[in-house]
Amino acid sequence: MPSYDYRCDLNGVTLEVRHGMDQVISSWGALCRQAGLETGKTPADAPVRKLITGGNVIRSENLGSGQTPPCENGGPCCGANRCGF
Repeated sequence: MPSYDYRCDLNGVTLEVRHGMDQVISSWGALCRQAGLETGKTPADAPVRKLITGGNVIRSENLGSGQTPPCENGGPCCGANRCGF
C-alpha cells in the first residue's frame, strides 16, 4: 500500500500515512484517524492537502540486468551485499 504525505496549514503539521490509491483524505480528523492519532487542539474539519513527494529512483538500465549498482564511492563492491544502498 502506498504512503502519502499530507499537510495541515492550520497547525503546520505534516503526516505520512498509508492508504489505498482510491481513498481521499481532506480533513485533519480523517488524517488523524488514518494515522491512529488524536486530533489534539486542531478542529477535525480543518482542511489538509496531499503533498507531492518524490519516490525512490531506480535506474532503468539496472532493471533486470542482474548487475548490482556500484558502491557510492565508485570502487569495487564491499562484499557485504550492500552496494548501491
